Amino acid sequence: MKQSQMLIPTLREVPADADIKSHQLLLRAGFIRQVASGVYSFLPLGKKVLKKVEDIVREEMDKAGASEMLMPALQPSELWKESGRWYTYGPELMRMHDRHEREFALGATHEEVITGIVRDTVNSYKKLPLTLYQIQTKFRDEKRPRFGLLRGREFVMKDAYSFHDSFDSLDEAYDRMYEAYANIFRRCGLDFRAVIADSGAMGGKDTHEFMALSEVGEDTIAYSDQSNYAANVEMAPVVTEYAQSTEPMKELEKIETPNQKTMEEVAQYLGHSVDQGLKALMFKVDDKFVLVVTRGNHEVNDIKLKHLFDASVVELATEEDTKTLMGAGFGSLGPINPGKDVEVVADNAVKYLRNVSCGANEDGYHYINVNPERDFEATYADLRFIQEGDPSPDGQGKIQFARGIEVGHVFKLGKFYSDKMDASYLDQNGRSNSMIMGCYGIGVSRTVAAIVEQYHDDNGMTWPVQIAPYQVHLLALNMKNEEQKQLADELYTQLQKAGVEVLYDDRKERAGVKFADSDLFGIPLRITVGKRAGEGVVEVKERSNGNQQEVEKEEILQVVNQFLASE
Repeated sequence: MKQSQMLIPTLREVPADADIKSHQLLLRAGFIRQVASGVYSFLPLGKKVLKKVEDIVREEMDKAGASEMLMPALQPSELWKESGRWYTYGPELMRMHDRHEREFALGATHEEVITGIVRDTVNSYKKLPLTLYQIQTKFRDEKRPRFGLLRGREFVMKDAYSFHDSFDSLDEAYDRMYEAYANIFRRCGLDFRAVIADSGAMGGKDTHEFMALSEVGEDTIAYSDQSNYAANVEMAPVVTEYAQSTEPMKELEKIETPNQKTMEEVAQYLGHSVDQGLKALMFKVDDKFVLVVTRGNHEVNDIKLKHLFDASVVELATEEDTKTLMGAGFGSLGPINPGKDVEVVADNAVKYLRNVSCGANEDGYHYINVNPERDFEATYADLRFIQEGDPSPDGQGKIQFARGIEVGHVFKLGKFYSDKMDASYLDQNGRSNSMIMGCYGIGVSRTVAAIVEQYHDDNGMTWPVQIAPYQVHLLALNMKNEEQKQLADELYTQLQKAGVEVLYDDRKERAGVKFADSDLFGIPLRITVGKRAGEGVVEVKERSNGNQQEVEKEEILQVVNQFLASE
């Protein structure tokens, strides 16, 4: 393709609202343009990269036995009400009415639609298992869209759904999809980890996230320094064995602590370390109020709390609620004599403490010499986030943290949707059974951004060959020079005939502009036609490492093919 015929609106300055490299470079290089907050157009170069990722996804999904289809983005509320998610999904679901006041949503995901389709078309075990997928635009009304393609309100996603007559069949499909995802992200050139994860609003259980390692990732990965164990930090169980303190119990005492609210303030005021205080937070778990108690230096893991109660919604209670139920506001809550409508649960570490402090459920007062089980009762469970240095849950090594960008997610949904939506089949004996389901998603446009986060330098992007918009960038430094133009035209025709993807910079721009744009685009191999064009000699440079050589025109195709074969 000739560059003079393409829309590539490059920017010399970094956009003020672009905080991370992928956002900055994709905008600067003219791959994408913002239309509204969290909404982007893919311009020609960006669309070619997006298609490369989509093609890899399609190839691996087809190999895994999935069939491609396309479902509507506009979904009637009736389907979501059948599953119950119309009321629980949250404000991210974009809802609307048509001219007849019928409720619709723009598809954030398609479990309801696909379950409805299969329910109405598949009725026998003979047609199972079945796996269907699509690559389609999704919509989520993010409260704070940011980081370009990493967190938008409109994005491209591959979502697949499998239907089974047994959990063994689901396990087999899950394993195939897991391997297909690993192949996809390897072929995209990503450094990634598959981690144990939470299913969130999707429902179901047994799920893994595929994380592209990156310091700008919004997720924290907890991994072992001595094994392959890896989990999203919210899902990593704490297996620390706590030792019971042998310190003699002291008499409970109530102390005035004026204007001391945070754990650090209270600990300093009372003269003890933060881990010798109890932190108490009030949560609303579905329709009940729960006081969660942890050691002062630990953080409540709301996902574990949600799983403990098998809840749909977990959120912090308002200060107004805490005052009504407990008689005190934030910073003065504690497990001693809680409100009669409040259940108390505590992290396992709390049980082994002696003579600690906690809020007295009276503003400006705390108890000291608090001893669990003597002074309060609670249900104990693993309710805190794992910390670096904790034992790895698999018993091998210690936990370390890394940041990651979620690019894929696989779920075992089980009967979460089929039971609610009456998606059933007749078995060998003519009995009706709910279908067993799996769900498998890849953020296609997000994967593009994740690749850029891992493949760039100070001058621009450094695309892997298999993902780059073009394999070769051909530059004619002076289009007014007939020798340069003639040789560049000749090489362009030769490379095209050989099936090489080539972008030909035939613009009448200065050499410096062409070099800067070429570095910014990150196309893997650059061929520069310059002053030695009359001798039939050009410069060939590898974008990723800067290696360059002069090559005679007769050897160009051989050099290009050798480079492509080695990548």
